[in-house]
Amino acid sequence: MSLDPEGVDDLEEAAAVFMGVRPRLFGIAYRMLSSATEAEDLVQEVWLRWQTCDRSVVVNPAAFLATTATRLAINALQSARVRRETYVGPWLPEPVDTSADPYLGAERGEALEFAALMLMEKLSPNERAAYVLREAFDYSYAQIAEILQSTEPAVRQLVSRARKHMAGERRTPATAAAQRELLTTFITAARTGDLMALERLFTADVTSLSDGNGRLRVARKRIVGPPAVTQFLDAISTWFWDDLDVRWASANGQVSAVLRRNGAEFGVLAVTATTDGIDRVLWMLNPEKIGALSDASGSPTSHAAVVPGRGRRLRKT
Repeated sequence: MSLDPEGVDDLEEAAAVFMGVRPRLFGIAYRMLSSATEAEDLVQEVWLRWQTCDRSVVVNPAAFLATTATRLAINALQSARVRRETYVGPWLPEPVDTSADPYLGAERGEALEFAALMLMEKLSPNERAAYVLREAFDYSYAQIAEILQSTEPAVRQLVSRARKHMAGERRTPATAAAQRELLTTFITAARTGDLMALERLFTADVTSLSDGNGRLRVARKRIVGPPAVTQFLDAISTWFWDDLDVRWASANGQVSAVLRRNGAEFGVLAVTATTDGIDRVLWMLNPEKIGALSDASGSPTSHAAVVPGRGRRLRKT
């Protein structure tokens, strides 16, 4: 059976259009779902629908594709939240590589950092969609209303509520340079066992969250406060840092550390920080959630942080 040349040309044109907006589609899906894996699956579903729809009646392909991605993401988020109810231990966003595209197809890097993704978990799916489209992609209220099948006044209310929630719970973030320095200092202090240095890095309500979904030797409860967090680091120092290499990666628009043991990715470590210091230590140790950074890590961190060897008990200095 021969292929219709016109059909082949049409599909090639459809593919070219799709690839042109693909970064934006992934950016929308990832911000909605906080999962690179689920976002990739969703973008693939958009492509399948784009192939089979009547493209001759689509006036604005980019708008059509973004609308499809957003509506699918709203549905996917609702089912994802049900699945997460059975997750073992804290659930954290899946890190995504932003080395090539720091904004992931967006006008701005909003709603991408770990702190923002964690705050958005408390928004309704429609609030989250409206906030993402407005703050990261600069869609007009009228465009968002059409995507959400709503009215412009209703969308303004969604965005307003989302902004108030985000602003009300988030303190002034540290600069990118300060965040990287804090992460580097944290790793060095943890590996060398400098308990006092660690305590000086933390805010009064610092929280350590470990995402392992039941993985052996991964904490299943959040740990709050400098004394408790340093005690936790003391407890794992006899084994965690053994033969562990640490390399930089650009994850979610900020520097994170890819942890490797025996040449294999073990996890991803990140910190969120305010002008007062580190307020969250995030341990992404679920093997299914670190693949997006497996091939993206760059050069080693400073020598003090990367030298493999036995971990040492934390000490006060």
